[in-house]
Amino acid sequence: MWGKRKKRKTTRIDTLVGPNTEILGDVKFSGGLHIDGTIKGNVTAFDDPSSVVSVSERGMIKGEVRVNYVVLNGAVVGDVHAHEHIELAPNARVTGNVYYKLIEMAMGAEVNGQLVHESETEQAPSTASERGRLEASENNS
Repeated sequence: MWGKRKKRKTTRIDTLVGPNTEILGDVKFSGGLHIDGTIKGNVTAFDDPSSVVSVSERGMIKGEVRVNYVVLNGAVVGDVHAHEHIELAPNARVTGNVYYKLIEMAMGAEVNGQLVHESETEQAPSTASERGRLEASENNS
């Protein structure tokens, strides 16, 4: 009961972005993606329930992240949508909102934006226009 934790899957790394690598453009992947370099674009997992992105303390993403499992010890400038679980390690820096179902946050991790818990039934709007329509309908209620 207390103290029992959901066993994490250990996922292999299928794709590595090295420390001296900069990618300009969106990245869509399946499986495991580890980032030591920089991605300037959105990072999205295909419909893979075990998809994981891990960003080392040297890694950076400048764009939106949409992945089931996120392990962050580097920087993200943009919104992070962790559809299942996000782990923010001590060197994690997010400039943007974090949408999550389950979150682990270590002392020293930083989020400059909102932490938004999503239940099983609700999903975050995927585009700015959808978010605007949702906010307008909530304000009219």
